[in-house]
Amino acid sequence: MMEKEKDAKAGADMPQSRGGMAMDACDRICLLYNKVYGVRQSPLRLEGSGSSRRYYRFGECLVSSGDGRELHVPPVIGVAGEDKAECRSFMMLSRVFREAGCNVPLIYGGEPDAGCCLQEDLGDVSLYSLLATEEGRGLALAAMENLPRMQRVAYDKWKDAVYMPPFGKRQAMWDLNYFKYEYLRPSGEVFDENLLEDDFDRLVSRLSGIEGGSVGFMYRDCQSRNVMVREGEPWWIDYQGGRRGPCLYDAVSFIWQAKAPFGEDFRLSLLDRYVASYCKVVDIDEREFLAPLPDLRLFRALQVLGAYGLRGLVERKSHFLTSIPGALRNLERLTEEGALEPYPELGRICGHLVEDRRFRGVDSPGLTVSVFSFSYKKGYPDDFSGNGGGFMFDCRGMHNPGRYPEYKSKTGRDPEVIRFLEERGEVQDFMENVYGLVDRSVSRYAQRGFSSLQVGFGCTGGQHRSVYCAEAMARHLGERFPDVRVKLCHRER
Repeated sequence: MMEKEKDAKAGADMPQSRGGMAMDACDRICLLYNKVYGVRQSPLRLEGSGSSRRYYRFGECLVSSGDGRELHVPPVIGVAGEDKAECRSFMMLSRVFREAGCNVPLIYGGEPDAGCCLQEDLGDVSLYSLLATEEGRGLALAAMENLPRMQRVAYDKWKDAVYMPPFGKRQAMWDLNYFKYEYLRPSGEVFDENLLEDDFDRLVSRLSGIEGGSVGFMYRDCQSRNVMVREGEPWWIDYQGGRRGPCLYDAVSFIWQAKAPFGEDFRLSLLDRYVASYCKVVDIDEREFLAPLPDLRLFRALQVLGAYGLRGLVERKSHFLTSIPGALRNLERLTEEGALEPYPELGRICGHLVEDRRFRGVDSPGLTVSVFSFSYKKGYPDDFSGNGGGFMFDCRGMHNPGRYPEYKSKTGRDPEVIRFLEERGEVQDFMENVYGLVDRSVSRYAQRGFSSLQVGFGCTGGQHRSVYCAEAMARHLGERFPDVRVKLCHRER
């Protein structure tokens, strides 16, 4: 076949530099495409995900063969990254799973040493984009029914394709420390590190004890964003980080995905469909298979919060920021169900994290306007909606009550400070202008179905003028727009 013949040719040495400079991702993938198909084409750069990989689409075309015939070249997705082992694993796993009858993309060619490969174009429709529809829910059930087919491919067929070690105590502890350092510490929550490590040890011991028929190919990042929809069926992508481990973890990752719009009843339906399918493939008692479910759900919730902390809170990537509220809701349900009772310090900490007011209502339906007062000395307020933008108003042009001893210990909510600001007339004129600007945006945002808008008022200390203005703004919005949710936060208080 043409794919196999071209694949062999693509294995030839690929130059890693041009003119003394490292080739960028697009150069590498274009060179590979030319090697495989003998034609040059400028690809379309596709939107990436949370990884550093780059994705490109080459359109279908006709290529002249040596005997004068024209050969049809299908649409192709080019993937280029810096991780050679990851690329090699994806290519090898794709071939193994494809031969086993799993819905995974065909590999047309690749050069792992250059970190790039060409794969079948599965289209643009991800399962995640359809989850709110009846079609999407049906596809989600189909995905859970099909997942065990991939997980239970014989270990001997894929053991040499994975580059990650089997799931065990060390890998589990890495993920828990990821949560501790990337989410817990930046949250400012005070905790006893020794007690927390004791809880981590208990959780890891229980997870690493999963064995026998419950273990197979662990997809690792099994979620609806990694499922494409093609001709009415789910197709799997991005399984290159897979390893040997507990299969139930993948179902947990999919069913309790932070932003998946699943109700609890539908989650149970997904779980039932998955377990019934798995137990048809593996002779295992359902109760035994489901015994680690609370611990796996807890572990996944902590692992994704670590990722969201790094990608969202530190790197400011909007998708990860807006996923935090859903992850915290999953954690809250686990605390309510008693899943954290064996882990007292972790349970105490998680009880505080789920009350984090920064993320309350961020993903509520309808428009939420977050109104802040703050001190310019400490920088602008964080935007946890992931949208950016909004308004920041500087209140420092008004006379400052904080310069007078009788007002130093008071705030913009105290009657004395309110009188001071209002008697001078400055604050009323200031706020009338602010209302005119903000009202237009609130009205338009609500009409267009936007979910969030941020309005901040800053002054020198974040105590007097900014507090007064934020209070006035929140009151005004509540009266003028009763259907809009208003969140008020005096950051420095």
